[in-house]
Amino acid sequence: MKSISVAHFVALLTMSLAAMAFAGCGRQGSDGSGADNSAVNPEEHTTVVAANWCVEHGVPEDICGRCNAQVAVDLKQQGDWCEEHNRPESQCFLCDPQREAKFAAEYEAKHGSKPPKPEPN
Repeated sequence: MKSISVAHFVALLTMSLAAMAFAGCGRQGSDGSGADNSAVNPEEHTTVVAANWCVEHGVPEDICGRCNAQVAVDLKQQGDWCEEHNRPESQCFLCDPQREAKFAAEYEAKHGSKPPKPEPN
């Protein structure tokens, strides 16, 4: 009887963790309201694999210039912007694929595993 209870508990725990993982990254809008007022549609931005990692774009969440409108403004003011691909130059994997490898190596060093591949474009 206990093995059934343990199995049931493990199944519920697994489902709960999966639901939390896919609930969203919990970013707040730049106005602090909790609303996502960034450059990416909130339905498209749903998962963070490790703390502070943007799965969609393959960079740390807190510097993702495609998800965070304020980061984008700051990077544009610093001259770090790829006009051709509409993203920070330092995060433009289309102009320089080695940038993706750099961010992936940082993730792997910190978390001990490879990050998920960012979405194309």
